[in-house]
Amino acid sequence: MISTDFLRQLDRFSLVVKKRITSSFVGPQKSQAYGRGLVFKDYKDYVPGDDFRAIDWKIYARTERLNIKRFEEERNMTLRILLDASGSMNFGERTKKYEYGAMIGIGFAYMAYKNNERYTFSTFAEGIQPLRARKGGGQLLEMVHRLNTVEPRGLSRFKNCLDEYKRFIDSKSIIILISDFLFDLEPVKEVLLRYKRSDVIVIQVLDPVEKNLTYTGDMILKDAETNTSMRTFVSQRLKRQYQEQLAAHITRLKDICSRTNTEYQLAITDTPIFETFYQILR
Repeated sequence: MISTDFLRQLDRFSLVVKKRITSSFVGPQKSQAYGRGLVFKDYKDYVPGDDFRAIDWKIYARTERLNIKRFEEERNMTLRILLDASGSMNFGERTKKYEYGAMIGIGFAYMAYKNNERYTFSTFAEGIQPLRARKGGGQLLEMVHRLNTVEPRGLSRFKNCLDEYKRFIDSKSIIILISDFLFDLEPVKEVLLRYKRSDVIVIQVLDPVEKNLTYTGDMILKDAETNTSMRTFVSQRLKRQYQEQLAAHITRLKDICSRTNTEYQLAITDTPIFETFYQILR
């Protein structure tokens, strides 16, 4: 459960971040296009068809030349946070992966809010539940309320959800993808390539139990997404095999991110949340 106390902690944390980090994740992004912005760029000679109102008459009075003032067209990038809300994200001995990922996402949203940027937060599992991108604190409170009412369940249809979400993006964005990524990684590269016009950060959230497989002995294991069960004996050999396969899975995800110019971060839920958030911002 995300509380208002967490938001108060974020406020104190943001002050530390401002002193230590110049972050490129949120903030105004200036383009090289010319438009009706407020920031003066340069002058150009007037030619028929130019906006007559943009002529600088003071320069004309001195030089008898017609010059047009040009301004930078300011474009703000929208921060878009997508959080996996499938059944596997409901796992966690102390902190659920879903809750931990939600706090990371809210942290990013809060930074955007403090910088007066547009931001939106969506959850996905078998389908995607998007929010309209807006500015302001009301949007943040609405996000917290929605995240607190979501119960992670179902399968993660990553590709279908991200393909559907693509139609909501009408400009370059910063996209934060938060998931345990414990599914077939084949579609991930295809999805990331489709989002190459945006800056994408992949955050893989894992619980220390599933990272290290701390269980031993005779156990009944249940798949959180399909509800299927199997009985097995967790031996030291099986633990080593599991850890090797998980390490290979993580390495492959890192490689996909590297090949698609996507930033990758691993977050373990027993790490203090602000330590994780600070490492991601670095």
